[in-house]
Amino acid sequence: VQLQASGGGLVQAGGSLRLACIVSGRTSSSIFMGWFRQAPGKEREFVAALPWSGAYTYYADFVKGRFSISEDNAKNTVYLQMNSLKPEATAVYYCASKRYSGSYNSPNLYDYWGQGTQVTVSS
Repeated sequence: VQLQASGGGLVQAGGSLRLACIVSGRTSSSIFMGWFRQAPGKEREFVAALPWSGAYTYYADFVKGRFSISEDNAKNTVYLQMNSLKPEATAVYYCASKRYSGSYNSPNLYDYWGQGTQVTVSS
């Protein structure tokens, strides 16, 4: 399973970005998808997650109402729509995949990772 994240960039505070994660070689070993972020000097933190069925979604408290995760099974792609961005959202954003549902908010639970895409929000 390989993950390729894209869509990052430089945006002003209040702006929007849409990240995409294309999954290749997807099999039953990729059941659940997540987005994480890591700012300089900080630990990687959970942002959002969903199963490929799209039946439900999970969000970190700090993004609820502003970010939206979605999937397109036909394209093997998971998206993260980020609106009303704040400077504190500046980080490298990673998509990740795991084989089982259940717990979702720890990086240690995920089996495969993309290379990350940089998001920079200017004030």
